[in-house]
Amino acid sequence: MEVHAITWVITAVVLLGFITFDFVSHVRKPHEPTMKEAGGWMAFYVILACIFGGFLWYFGGGDSGDHSKGVEFFAGYITELSLSVDNLFIFALIIGSFKVPREYQQKVLLIGIALALIFRGIFIGIGAAAIAAWSWVFYIFGIFLLYTAIKLIVDEIRDEDETEVNDMLMVKLTRKFIPVSEEFHGDKLFTKVNGKKMVTPLMLALVSVGFIDLMFAFDSIPAIFGLTKDPYIVFTANAFALMGLRQMYFLLDGLLDRLVFLSYGLGVILAFIGVKLVLHALHENSLPFINGGQPLHVPEVSTVTSLIVIVGVLVITAVASLVKTKRDENMGGVRPH
Repeated sequence: MEVHAITWVITAVVLLGFITFDFVSHVRKPHEPTMKEAGGWMAFYVILACIFGGFLWYFGGGDSGDHSKGVEFFAGYITELSLSVDNLFIFALIIGSFKVPREYQQKVLLIGIALALIFRGIFIGIGAAAIAAWSWVFYIFGIFLLYTAIKLIVDEIRDEDETEVNDMLMVKLTRKFIPVSEEFHGDKLFTKVNGKKMVTPLMLALVSVGFIDLMFAFDSIPAIFGLTKDPYIVFTANAFALMGLRQMYFLLDGLLDRLVFLSYGLGVILAFIGVKLVLHALHENSLPFINGGQPLHVPEVSTVTSLIVIVGVLVITAVASLVKTKRDENMGGVRPH
């Protein structure tokens, strides 16, 4: 499937339109969304992603009838969506640390996610250029994902949470060089106190969400490049996953703590994609100190297999998590918050 410049422009305009509509219809007037509202819009964005994936499925292969582009999109979308669920834990921590009122949380999430989408677009462009220039980049991506997977699982076993909002470099620098008001001023991002211009805690929370998501992109972008080399599919899969993230935050509120095995499942997925990337790098090897610079005939994992493994791991993780929390409750354990 050949993606022309006009396709990129149309995609960007459509995404901007959805973000603008979301802001005008739901965020401009501060309110706490109901479960019905959050569930409805989450379903809308999932259906929209399925329609787009179906389009790629039927038309992405051109005359060849190859459905691989559709499979790549769905594999990438599901992976990004699952990684986004893990992001929600950190978003909840940030919003809780800044004590953002419920009615203003939608604005923080929407604008923060919009900033993250811009940053991810830049990352994807850099990643695609690097892959096109140097095939050995897959070694770096693969090893990095394996390291991330191991660290994710080890930190979960040790029950470590290294994220402390006030210790974030971005927050420290902002507080040091930019005056921050002590209180919220409605849903304003900027305010004046005694004639002095300041940013509000809402602004700080918003930027923190965007910054944290940017950090998560270091994991998610290499992961999806392990499923497809098409930058258009990488970008659209990220975009659709992020577009539904705000609704997912409110929809899963209270359920996040029940997904006790989520980190283990995501670790397995990242490790699987890391191995897939290393195998692909070996298959297209050009490094002189590996097999004399010649490719190695190693098995490669198909995108269909990747999709089956990713969905299977997520289903097992979710079911096991819910079974464990239910069993703990029945045994008189502490009920998840």
